Order: sequence, then C-alpha cells, then structure tokens
Amino acid sequence: MALTWKIKSFSTLTPKELYSIMQLRQEVFVIEQACIYQDADGWDEQALHLFCLDGQQICAYSRLFLAGVKYPQASIGRVVVATSHRKTGLGRILLAEGVRYLTKEYQQQTIYLQAQAYLESFYASFGFQTISKPYLEDDILHVDMLKQEEN
Repeated sequence: MALTWKIKSFSTLTPKELYSIMQLRQEVFVIEQACIYQDADGWDEQALHLFCLDGQQICAYSRLFLAGVKYPQASIGRVVVATSHRKTGLGRILLAEGVRYLTKEYQQQTIYLQAQAYLESFYASFGFQTISKPYLEDDILHVDMLKQEEN
C-alpha cells in the first residue's frame, strides 16, 4: 500500500485522525516506554501535525511548532513511528519531512528539539547539534539539540 503524507493544523484534523494520533503517541510514549506522563499537554492546538498514512493507519507522526509558539525557535517533537513500520527507514523520512516543512514551507531557519539521548546520533545525522548536557525528563535521559539551516 502506498504511503500518504499529510500536515494539518489542529482545527483541520478529523476526529478519527486526532484519535489515531493520540493512540499512537500513548502506545509508544506511555505504554511501550513505561513512562507515565501527560501526553495531552495543551500544546496540540497550536501545533502543526505531520503524519504518514499507510492506507487508513497512521504509521508515523511528529508535532511541529513555528518559532515563537512554544520555543523561540521552530521545534519538532513527539517524533514516533508505529512498531509495525520500524526498521523501514520511515523514521528518517519523517524527520526529513519535518525539517523540510519547517525550513522550506515555513522559512524557519533554526529548529530545536529535545531528543531522547539514545537517539542523539540519529538527530545529529540530520545536522542537529547537542546544546545541553544530558538531563532526565519523565525518567528518560534527554539532550537539547539545535539545527541551524544554512541560507
């Protein structure tokens, strides 16, 4: 089945899309990673939601913010690929699409993210540079990273 990419504001998500996004995020970030935290954090309404559909199933997702909305810089977060679609390169495509949307479609020059420390080299392969020491967030080691887009 062909993969379809979509990017939507909160108000244009269908109830089914929103439910599927929340289900995927909870499945991975709360259940799989055994991390009890408030995923519905109040920021979804101000985000752009980038997701990939395999048929009717959302198989990859990330949340994008323009500069000045959540952080001084644009940011990418909640980067997730469904278990069924891991080890396919979809995570690389997802991140590349997020960076492309922010830099090309929205002319954002700097992108910030909070990376789980074990994924630091993954994000570094896209040009993100670590700007913090490792720290615990929700009992998971993270680092802050920044990507400065070249003109």
